[in-house]
Order: sequence, then C-alpha cells, then structure tokens
Amino acid sequence: MDRDRPLFILAGICPYENRGCEAIIRGTVKILRNSFKDPLFVCVSNPQNTDFNRQSKDEYDESITHKKMNTIHYFGDKTLFQRIFFKLDKRERKFKLFNEMLPYLDDASAVLSVGGDNYSLDYGIPQIFTDLDDIVLERKRPLILWGASIGPFDKLPEYERYMIDHLRKITGIFARESATVDYLTKIGITENVYQVADPAFLMDPVVPRDRNKSLTIEQDAIGLNLSPLMANYVTAGDLDKWERIAANIINEIAKKTSRPIYLIPHVTTPISNDFTFLETVRNMTDAQIKNDIHLIPPDYDAAETKWIISSMCLFAGARTHSTIAAFSSYIPTLSFAYSIKAKGINRDIFGHEEYCVTPDQLSPEIVTKHIKSMLANSDEVKNVLKEKIPIIQKNAMNAGKYLKGLLDQS
Repeated sequence: MDRDRPLFILAGICPYENRGCEAIIRGTVKILRNSFKDPLFVCVSNPQNTDFNRQSKDEYDESITHKKMNTIHYFGDKTLFQRIFFKLDKRERKFKLFNEMLPYLDDASAVLSVGGDNYSLDYGIPQIFTDLDDIVLERKRPLILWGASIGPFDKLPEYERYMIDHLRKITGIFARESATVDYLTKIGITENVYQVADPAFLMDPVVPRDRNKSLTIEQDAIGLNLSPLMANYVTAGDLDKWERIAANIINEIAKKTSRPIYLIPHVTTPISNDFTFLETVRNMTDAQIKNDIHLIPPDYDAAETKWIISSMCLFAGARTHSTIAAFSSYIPTLSFAYSIKAKGINRDIFGHEEYCVTPDQLSPEIVTKHIKSMLANSDEVKNVLKEKIPIIQKNAMNAGKYLKGLLDQS
C-alpha cells in the first residue's frame, strides 16, 4: 500500500453478487474521492460461499483490494466450521474472523462499517459487526457506521441497553435515513450522529456489455424485484406459500395493467438467490401471460442492473438497493417494506410512507391497486423525485465532508 495515499477499510459487506453491496462500495468510493486525494480501499467482505477469487479478479477499480472475513455462513444453520469457531475464546474469535483485515488496520485513516443494515435485528443479533467494532476501537482507529440504518432493538430490552452503550463508543454514526435518527434520538444517542444518505444513490448506471445480446427492454414496462427473504415476513418462513403469493401478484399486475413485466434479481448469493426464486415464480404464472413476463438473467453487475431498472416506467422492489437504483433514476417506485430502512428512505424522499407496502398488505389486489395508482400519477411522482433526489445525493456526498472533519480533529 502507498503510505502517501489515505487508506480506508470498507468492512462488513456482502459479496458483489449482492448488487446492493456493490452499489454501496461504488458510491462510497465516489464520495471519498471527492473529499480525499487519491484514496486506497481495502474491502473486507463475507464471502458467503461465493467465488470470492472471481470478485477480486473481476474488480475493475484498481484502487480497491479485496479481502474476506474468515467465516462461511453467519446466518442460517451452524456448520461444523461454525460449531468449532464459536467455541473459541471471544477475543480469539474476533481476531480470527477479521484476520485478513488486521495487517491494514494500523495504516488505515478510518474503518467504515459499510453493510447498510447490519446493526439491526433483521438477521439476528449482529454480534459479528460489534466484534468488528471492538477490534477497531481496541486498536484506536476511527470507526464510522457508514450510511447505516440502526435498530430498532426494543424487542430485546437487555440487548438494546448493550447497544446503547456500544453505539456511544463509535466515532461517527452516519445514518442514511431519518427513521434511524429518530430511533437513536429516542434511546439517547445524538452526539456522534450525522444524517447523510445511502452511498448507492450516487452510483452511476452503465449500459450492459454484450454478455447477453438478446437483452431488450420493451417500452412502458414494469420492473419487479421479489426475494426469497420476504417469506420470513410474509408467510412466517413458508417459502412455498410465498412463491404462490408472488406468482399471483405477478398474474394480477400483468392482467390489470396489460404491460410487459421484467423480473429483476438484485441478490444472487448462494444463501439468498432472487434469480432462482423468480425463475420458480415465473414458471408458476398463468400460461396466457407468460410471454409478457421476462426474467432478467443474473449476468449483470450493480451498475448494469441499475441501467435496466432505469429503463422501466415503474418499479416495485423488495431489496432496498433495487429501490434506490429506481429512485435515483427518477422511476416511480413502490417499496415492499419489511424494516425501518424502506420506510425511512420513503419518508425522506416523499414525506410519507404511502408508496410502501408492508408484509401484511402483500396481496395481489393491494399491490396492483398501488401500482395502478402510481401509474396514473406517474408524472407527479417523477416531479417529486427530480426535486428530492439531488438533495438526497448531496446528503450522501456530505458524508465525505463529515468524515474529513472528524479525521482532521483526531
């Protein structure tokens, strides 16, 4: 590493097969280049059984070095590796987990925990990420929760008390939406909080390369992202039941709008694969509309996927960063909201949550009613986006200015 160039560790992210995570990295790099001269980046990711070597090999930004966390699954069933791993002494476990990060830590200008929604109960207790924090703070390096949604933790009062104490130790909490700021204020965390916006709002779309020459987007198409993760919130984890509901939602939208529909995967990791889920669901749709239902293959990176989403006349999505790709392309967007982040982002853009559909509302009739209403008011929604998105993007870029101010003080 060149010691004359500032080094930032970007830690706690999933692999690029999660296009939202890649979008966070691309946006973060853009922000930091705007505030620091020619920075370098070490991106420390959880490999999640993906081909991590390919991610390093295919990286087109020469300033980014990829390293991995030494774990397999931190969500889901315990493997033999995990059973052994979690028997280690707590301190030993922490350092083993982030072993590949440690050689860079002393030279780092700051460590940015960039996972987006890691500090919540959406995926269980976020022990791995508080372990990351402990390592960084112990080595006395500046630690930023970068573009993050935090909490809520009130379902576990004892853990919430622990997190209040933990969050007070963080150098800076850069919250990406107002719902997080409101929650942190409620639990007494204010002094180290800065409201910014998700870095992914700044990622530029890229026209897809010729991997799939058959890719064409029909005019006036509706883009749809549905994920297997939603089964946890809609059907208490019953994936078969959620597949049937999803197929009926697609049927209803296609029949009531008479528009082509593009099913757009945004996460295709082995542990949560939108493409295989959407492929199954498409096969379950009614035969008479199947030719109007197009499944986008999992061949496109985050910027290319954003271009595809930007070609829609309307988008409805479950993955937060699929909706951010749409919002930042001025596409009227319906959010399938199962956590604080979607509601907070919608509130910051529109001033309300009317374009959010909660898990208990995810029926074919309700979703289609919302989509038809948004299509009828498309120009009005676009005008709001054209007014608000530049403000959101400025807020995202402000994160670099806030970080520079914190580092200059240290």
